[in-house]
Amino acid sequence: MTVRCAVLDDYQGVAGSFADWSPLAGQVELRPLRQHLDTVDALVEAVGDCGIVVVMRERTPFTAEVFARLPQLRLLVTSGMRNASIDLAAAAAHGVTVCGTASHPQPPLELTWALILGLARQLGRESGAVRENGPWQSTIGTDLYGRRLGLIGLGKIGAEAARIGRAFGMDVVGWSPNLTTERAGAAGAALAGSLGELLETSDFVSIHLVLGDRTRGLLGVDELRRMRRSAYLVNTSRAAIVDRDALARALREGWIAGAGLDVFETEPLAADDEYRSLPNLLATPHLGYVTERNYRSYFGEAVEDITAFLARNPVRRLA
Repeated sequence: MTVRCAVLDDYQGVAGSFADWSPLAGQVELRPLRQHLDTVDALVEAVGDCGIVVVMRERTPFTAEVFARLPQLRLLVTSGMRNASIDLAAAAAHGVTVCGTASHPQPPLELTWALILGLARQLGRESGAVRENGPWQSTIGTDLYGRRLGLIGLGKIGAEAARIGRAFGMDVVGWSPNLTTERAGAAGAALAGSLGELLETSDFVSIHLVLGDRTRGLLGVDELRRMRRSAYLVNTSRAAIVDRDALARALREGWIAGAGLDVFETEPLAADDEYRSLPNLLATPHLGYVTERNYRSYFGEAVEDITAFLARNPVRRLA
């Protein structure tokens, strides 16, 4: 019997080309869905007859309500080995196996530096001016050399960001709730005495934390007001670490020079979202993990997960 398999949020229409699905021929009917399903009703209507669903990162939440309304679902595959949008306890309660895939840390690190460099040299504005026959060379760039890079989080990605910052000749400091002087030093950074100190003294602040109870809303009005008016904030981690309303106000009122964002609490952004029109915001549509290497891992290992599940021997199991 053929099992229907939906691939959600295949925006670029590449799920079928970044992996060899032929081992599943005759067993699985592939259904790539390119449009985002932004309501539970739309999701249920689109995949209600599917026994397998492949999700891209945290684009589509799978809550207890969703599992209850998808009685035919037996396998959920997520790209990456962690997905905060999936209720693993609810999956287990409804008899749904959840499996993951590899996910490489280098792509979001690279995008972090794309945003930092884009902000420093006003690339969005200057590139737009060239395309639109606007003013030739209308801005003055911000140097990286000799400036301070403040990293909120010095884990795997944060430590690599520190290494690149040093290569640019930047002074690098780090802070996180449990960061020690020894761990900061091992990453080539000085330990900031507090989050406030990091914000007050840094020219560029980049966030590299996992979202949790202690980090949700970590940067709000008080924290953003402590940043320098000439400073830039970059977030390629999780949107909810920064209070959205506070950041929008900071950008509107010039508390900081600008921000680079690749993550948003609601994706895609609504057509009338203020973030689409703020001139000092450099925004990208959650591209951090969207590279050829990651997609080969995501879809290639999704095929492996499905093959193993059908053989009753699940691999990379999360629930």
